[in-house]
Amino acid sequence: MPSPELSEVVEAEGHLVDSELLNSIFDKIIERNGAFEVLDFDIGRTNERISRLTLRITGKSPTQLTQIVEALIPLGCHATKKREVAIKLAERDVCVPHDFYSTTNHRTYIRHGGRWVEVKEQRMDAVIVVTKNSVSCKKLRDVRKGDSVVCGVNGIRVSPEFRERDRLGFSFMSNDVSSERRVEVSVRKIIEMMTTVKSDGGRIAFVVGPVVVHSGGSTYFSELIRRGYVDVLLAGNALAVHDVEYSLFGTSLGIDLNAGVAVEEGHRNHMRAINAINHAGGLCAAVKSGSLRSGIMFEAISREVDFVLAGSIRDDGPLPDTEMDLVVAQNKYSEALRDVKMVIMLSTMLHSIGVGNMLPSWVRVVCVDINPSVVTKLSDRGSSQTVGIVTDVGLFLHQVCVQLARRDATSGNIEEESVTR
Repeated sequence: MPSPELSEVVEAEGHLVDSELLNSIFDKIIERNGAFEVLDFDIGRTNERISRLTLRITGKSPTQLTQIVEALIPLGCHATKKREVAIKLAERDVCVPHDFYSTTNHRTYIRHGGRWVEVKEQRMDAVIVVTKNSVSCKKLRDVRKGDSVVCGVNGIRVSPEFRERDRLGFSFMSNDVSSERRVEVSVRKIIEMMTTVKSDGGRIAFVVGPVVVHSGGSTYFSELIRRGYVDVLLAGNALAVHDVEYSLFGTSLGIDLNAGVAVEEGHRNHMRAINAINHAGGLCAAVKSGSLRSGIMFEAISREVDFVLAGSIRDDGPLPDTEMDLVVAQNKYSEALRDVKMVIMLSTMLHSIGVGNMLPSWVRVVCVDINPSVVTKLSDRGSSQTVGIVTDVGLFLHQVCVQLARRDATSGNIEEESVTR
């Protein structure tokens, strides 16, 4: 029997085989030159039954053993010994003890006061702060002197999202990123997910880049807003500027989207669009006064969709509605994303990766981009729940609207037949 100082018994449960966590657990131990003994493994043989694993891990030193256990926590392992979480006080603002626990985007619990307490506002790359009334994730910049910060790995339990065996028939898309799939099939699955989320009373957020306008997708995205599928719209200044340019002048970056040719002096149009909104007093005022009568922002404002425009160093103008304070914009994004059940990212690498870092792992994420590396980067940065569709975003949105219209027509025919009978 190994020395107690050099061994630890840990447990894990869930769809360990389907989610490939079992191999990852073993690999982490081997990579760190540890050894393991499987004490018990009960494999789940149905969708409802989960697998349960009990391991004894052995290290060559207490430090090495701690490092191994720490690496296994994000994979859902936790020590069988019921230890209380370690809490230390922050000595000054935006600084925490050196052994602070850095969070993942998976559901997390800490053992505090003799019971397991779920951590709120879950997100990756944060610290856990304990107060009298709550336990929650907090960004490092928001830590204040005297905050009670969770440190070390004792008393921490992480529950990763497991790959569902049915996943609404969506699992065929989640194994890799490829353009070699019929977009029509992928769109049908996404519509099923969107419909399910809305029927359950859930909220859907869209993260949208200006390519939606450039590719001719604004008409179709506006239709999605009218249909009630867009509860939150997150974007940069560019989306709104080019959307307004198209609404007012029929161009995007000076290109006539209907003819596909450059318009004489069309390069001025995006500045003319900004100037028009400035004269109106902002996007909301422009809609209210009637100077903006169509487009994505018009539909979002008319239907009281929550929207946040986050600025960047390259923005022209920017529009009065664009938040140029980065910290404030991040906080507004986080607040808008609270309790959303699904996020659809449309051709914007910067904002997609930023939003991915704000989301817990149980929120479904769909990323549509012509560049497969965008989805890859999302997964590499921890948003492993992302499903990617490699295609032109304008064609994607067109296909969504076509299938929704087809579904409505079929539903209408069924209703008419029912009435006739």
